[in-house]
Amino acid sequence: MKETEPQLTIASVEREVGLSKDVLRVWERRYGFPVPVRDRNDERLYPAEQVRRLRLVKRLMDQGHRPGRLLRQSTEDLERLALAPAPEPSAPGAAAPGDATTSELLECLRSHDAAALEQRLRRLLAARGLERFVQDIVVPVAVAVGEEWARGRLQVFEEHLFSEACARVLRQAIAALPPGIAPRILLTTAPGEPHALGLLIVESLLTLHRARCISLGAQTPVGDVARAAGACGADVVALSFSAAFPARRITHVLRDLREALPTRMALWAGGAGVQRLGPVEGVQVLPDLAAAIAAVGAGQAQR
Repeated sequence: MKETEPQLTIASVEREVGLSKDVLRVWERRYGFPVPVRDRNDERLYPAEQVRRLRLVKRLMDQGHRPGRLLRQSTEDLERLALAPAPEPSAPGAAAPGDATTSELLECLRSHDAAALEQRLRRLLAARGLERFVQDIVVPVAVAVGEEWARGRLQVFEEHLFSEACARVLRQAIAALPPGIAPRILLTTAPGEPHALGLLIVESLLTLHRARCISLGAQTPVGDVARAAGACGADVVALSFSAAFPARRITHVLRDLREALPTRMALWAGGAGVQRLGPVEGVQVLPDLAAAIAAVGAGQAQR
């Protein structure tokens, strides 16, 4: 009889793989992996196959690969990647080569200079305009901040500093835009999805493209979303899902909301969390900002 492979405690994984307990817990919440089982004392235990995959991830991270991409790949894909030539290593905490803007913003963040960070963001907005500012600065730097956090190079409060600075700049930019006309879009996130920066990013671009956006903020229960959509006369309800939101729950949330909304009302789903989502009846999946802008244009054309 084949012996059962031992399961490791979180302390053993930290010691043998070289990933901290905090990073393992963050990945579990944010990316849905690893998926530990629980012992009778409700302590995490990691099966051998997951430990093997974590070792591959750690090895590839040390070569300069980003954890967010690695954790969405199978063990077989990671093994193939590990056999490929390694990219040139970068200094710990450094941004992508040649990305001076990202480096500057991360340095402001690491020095906890919130005023300088916000001032720099405002200058970039003025220089590039709202659309390019969002697509070329806010989105890629937000990804870099999230990955630095996942690597243990930024703390949670530092990620929050960045999000709040971006939020203040984007809210002011949205307030300066002329009111949108159509379609009328209700924006929110599902319960358990606290990441509201994605909502502001979408609201800023859709308002710029003359949509009428109504934001409920984050974590609105399905029933309240449906009632708000009816009360506001929404043409569209749009939900944002980050990569941290459990993938298995996205379909359930969308189906429940689709059932609660009138058939005339469109339902859109966007954000990093939907990029591998299969078709959901009655839901338009928008894998990126360009798709969201195109959907607004199509809605305006129909009207």
